[in-house]
Amino acid sequence: MKIIELIIDESDETSGVEAISLVEQPAIESDFVALNKHELQLKEIDAEKRILMGAALIPDKSIYRRNEKNEEYYIYFSKDTVRKASELFFKKSNHQNATFEHKDKINGVTIVESWIVENTEKDKTALYGMDVPVGTWMVSAKIDDEELYARAKSGEVRGFSIEGYFADRYEMGKRNDQKEEIIEALKDLLDIKAESYADYPQAVSNNAKRGIELNKKVNNKCATQVGKVRAQQLANKEPVSVETIKRMYSYLSRAEVYYEKGDQQDCGYISYLLWGGKAGKRWAESKLKEIEKK
Repeated sequence: MKIIELIIDESDETSGVEAISLVEQPAIESDFVALNKHELQLKEIDAEKRILMGAALIPDKSIYRRNEKNEEYYIYFSKDTVRKASELFFKKSNHQNATFEHKDKINGVTIVESWIVENTEKDKTALYGMDVPVGTWMVSAKIDDEELYARAKSGEVRGFSIEGYFADRYEMGKRNDQKEEIIEALKDLLDIKAESYADYPQAVSNNAKRGIELNKKVNNKCATQVGKVRAQQLANKEPVSVETIKRMYSYLSRAEVYYEKGDQQDCGYISYLLWGGKAGKRWAESKLKEIEKK
């Protein structure tokens, strides 16, 4: 099943967590903890303060999803993305944005505390018997609405779930490749001549050929036109420009995670081969260092 890493798109002002939703079944599958009377020795709070603590985002946790086309897949967030999301949440003053079951906007819910778990044994979560990994974004919410808090205590509301906009790392990479292809095409139209190289090893060509074969088996649905053109170029041992070598190294460096999953029907795996695979990455890195010394 496809696994998608979601990231913060720093070029998009809407990217990040917009609200915290109180739900019965949290997507992160981690219930919050109500801070009540027997915990007074740890915090100056009691049941009347109506404070709930729980995980907002857990890093590297696969979360099942099904889209409108009935396609099943998993998403996950890296530790770096979790931290960025927690910081942006407050920078955008979203700490009073809350919903119920991702549907109804509710008032009287304020995130009053937020932190990233750095040490599972010394973190506050350990004091309340919560078992979350390092890098988890924890929040404490004050619930002013007595009815809502009562629903939480009764078990009707069991956790936090985030609402927001994130980018698919793989799709972002494809969009960047499309932009680069436009630039390259413009250079060709302007007849800008560039130094080119064709001394890459046969393994690079073989990887491209393998990628082309695998792509045919999935009806050529994988890769942008850039990737497909690049594969033909490498498969035929045609020379590539310095700019193309830079793009090869950039793409192969950031997309290696998809290749490592080993799913030969996955577009990430296929696209990685189309661009020359690991052999292409090694050659591109070596060639760029060689060019820099000139």
